[in-house]
Amino acid sequence: MSLARAIATVGSFTLLSRLVGFARDIVLSAVLGSGAVADAFFVAFKLPNFFRRLFAEGAFSAAFVPLFARELHDGGRAEALAFARQAQAALLVVLVPFTVLLILAMPGVMAVLAPGMRDDAPTFAMAIEFGRITFPYLLFISLASLYGGVLNSIDRFAHVAATPILLNLTLIGAVLGLTPFLPNSGYAAAVGVAIAGILQWLWLLVACARDAVGMRLVRPRWTARVGRLVKLATPVAIGGGVQQISAVLDVVWASLLPVGTISALYYADRIAQLPLGVVGIAIGTALLPLMARELRAGQTASAMANQNRAIEYGLLFSLPAALALWQLAEPIIRMLFEHGRFGPEDTLRTASALAAFAVGLPAFVVVKALTPGFFAREDTRTPLYIAMAAITTNIVLNVVFLYGTTLAQVGIALASSLSGWLNAALLAAVLLRRGQWAPDSRLGSRTVRVVIATLGMGAGLWGALVALGPLLAHANLAGIAALLGICALGGLVYSALGALLGVVRPSELRYVLRRQPGLKPADPGEQP
Repeated sequence: MSLARAIATVGSFTLLSRLVGFARDIVLSAVLGSGAVADAFFVAFKLPNFFRRLFAEGAFSAAFVPLFARELHDGGRAEALAFARQAQAALLVVLVPFTVLLILAMPGVMAVLAPGMRDDAPTFAMAIEFGRITFPYLLFISLASLYGGVLNSIDRFAHVAATPILLNLTLIGAVLGLTPFLPNSGYAAAVGVAIAGILQWLWLLVACARDAVGMRLVRPRWTARVGRLVKLATPVAIGGGVQQISAVLDVVWASLLPVGTISALYYADRIAQLPLGVVGIAIGTALLPLMARELRAGQTASAMANQNRAIEYGLLFSLPAALALWQLAEPIIRMLFEHGRFGPEDTLRTASALAAFAVGLPAFVVVKALTPGFFAREDTRTPLYIAMAAITTNIVLNVVFLYGTTLAQVGIALASSLSGWLNAALLAAVLLRRGQWAPDSRLGSRTVRVVIATLGMGAGLWGALVALGPLLAHANLAGIAALLGICALGGLVYSALGALLGVVRPSELRYVLRRQPGLKPADPGEQP
């Protein structure tokens, strides 16, 4: 499958998942609000999600996919599948006792994760209870992530990309259906998370069986392949999830601020995650197995060309998305969430955080396109060192913003964005120095054109905001219609300028619909 087609497949299902996720967050904001129950649930939900992104989707996936690609290339599907089953056994040996230990130690874990909550005993007690209910989600979603790595490596992207939809639908059903029977809506949401993990695991387990890569249980054994997997995964576990570590640090800082700050950052991050998920995660998911196969086959030029196209696609969508989120932060939050227990003050607090998160959106997307350049070469240590530098910068900036300014939640979000830019810059610098990435003329030319089209779109959005400002001040049908109209205008302006400047050509759109082994390197004589 071509890189563009794979990105389109993953991105389209991810977009659907994010739209369902918006519905989920609208329900959560209306039922949970932005108070103590919401803060306790979001802290609890953050914990298994952090370990999932850091270990299962971060470290384990980054290490597993290149090794699985090597087994496919060298030994065929049977050998690759045997390795995947060994990896599953190793994962269970680690995750089962780890899950039990964290559930038992939840009071201490919450004291570290949200130290500011200890001053509010009822909220802290709820966070502990919610954490114990939600944490088994880690076990099931980690297994699902392993199955996803197997399916992605054999170019089966659709089922994996659709998996998060189950979480969103289950949470909506749990909050609406179980809240009347439980002490509060936070308990219902926590139970929904646990059920969703089981459903996602079963969904991909059946998908693997259907594609003849059934993941049956085998006896755990320490082999050279498992040892190599652990060796590659360990550095990524420490540093590959810089964004996730920053997100957890955000909770720690936010717990020291007034009630509602944690919820505001959560809702803002959810909006910012839409373009990151649709574009950034889709790029990383599609690029890693493709680059791993090409580098294993000695197709270095093709791998580098694919990485340039991944960066190009990332900037094509993330730059206009970042500017639009920055300009439209307040009306977006108002129309989506200002209902029920979510009031105008919550809107202002959340919108300011969203604008700050938008600053780092292009950087986070570019990171998703750059890290496969290391992981596909089985180099997991370099991203570790770079991530450590970015994490340190994030901590320093948070201290400066929280204690040296009055930025509050804006400072927390801005620190994450700036550390993301540092992460992207350092990754690019190392790849350039090693000669493992060289931006081609097409990437440079189209980046300039994307920037021009984005600025033109921003001017159009500014004019529309001035004209429709009174309508956007209220979360009603007129306000929603005005916001949708502004978004449509921005899309039309950007598309028109993109077509005029040659950002995307019709032939390339047709290419997305064709199955190819990978993008060819750019012809030296082709005009960018």
